[in-house]
Amino acid sequence: MGRRMYTWHVTFADLPAVGRLAVRAQARLHGLPGLDLVPVRWLHLTMQGVGFTDEVPDADAAAIVDAARRRLAGAEPPRVKIGPARAASEGIAFDVQPLDGLTRVRDGLRAAIADTWSVAAVPESAEWTPHVSVAYSRVSGPADMYEAALSGEQATADVVIGAVQLIVLGRDEHVYQWHEYAELCLLPQKDLAG
Repeated sequence: MGRRMYTWHVTFADLPAVGRLAVRAQARLHGLPGLDLVPVRWLHLTMQGVGFTDEVPDADAAAIVDAARRRLAGAEPPRVKIGPARAASEGIAFDVQPLDGLTRVRDGLRAAIADTWSVAAVPESAEWTPHVSVAYSRVSGPADMYEAALSGEQATADVVIGAVQLIVLGRDEHVYQWHEYAELCLLPQKDLAG
């Protein structure tokens, strides 16, 4: 079993429209060589890495969650459009737009890490491209056959991201798998008052 890492993700167990969208795209890709389709259970949107579990003390992981809870108190749940499917550098993915609300949430997560450690210790760049992978490629080469299979596919899903999860992530097989360490619900200001 490989190393595990703490990372903030959006998972989609409570957003079945994303799973249906993935199944629709994967049906077009079924049987094409070189792809590992991501099971609906493991669909995710990577928000912000934290660090390997063997390098992050338990107390620090808990402190980061507490700081994130404070930082995201009253954060407006982002409304996003996921899709359509496209060939990407590591496989097949859905773009996620617009960035504004997601970036505010990610900035809060990054600030929570900095609150616990330091700004210099926050992993990853502030620049990012949110996406949801629906298939990983295990071959190198042109994506022509995948692009042809997805040609004309314009389906999207409009969803509200109501929570982010700190997960313990691993990739022992061909897709990422995890278990949840903590979940932060995003509540708009009006819901906090009542």
